[in-house]
Amino acid sequence: MLRKVYKFYKAHMWAINGAGIGFLIGISFIILGILKTLFLALCIFIGYFIGRKFQKDKNFLKNLLDKIIPPSSYR
Repeated sequence: MLRKVYKFYKAHMWAINGAGIGFLIGISFIILGILKTLFLALCIFIGYFIGRKFQKDKNFLKNLLDKIIPPSSYR
């Protein structure tokens, strides 16, 4: 039984994930309202972006701070 469910999920993974995300967004609109939901989505996107950059480049935060603040200011 579990193998059939897994096989079905593998065959329709993107459709199932998309439906689940759409459901969560719809529930968020109903419960939180549109502005709070959009703010939450923005925070999630920013967190994902920073996490992905940090995963690729371990010195990402140091390099970002070097661009914003001169190195002698915080070291």
